[in-house]
Amino acid sequence: MTFTLPEDLAEQFVRRVPARERSKYLVTALNEKLSARNRDLVEACRIANNDTEVRAIEKEFDAITEEAGAILEL
Repeated sequence: MTFTLPEDLAEQFVRRVPARERSKYLVTALNEKLSARNRDLVEACRIANNDTEVRAIEKEFDAITEEAGAILEL
């Protein structure tokens, strides 16, 4: 895997994080960022699942899917 960092960010990273800690630092940073993204996604899904308008739209799609399935069975 190869990554390209902006020059100023790479310089800060090299100056501030000792060489022997850089991999661990990046693993920790990526893990934190990905975990936050996952939490945001879970929260967005929870909100959508509790939204009455979203539920109404889902029911409409379910009805269309059922109709299409019934037509295909004919």
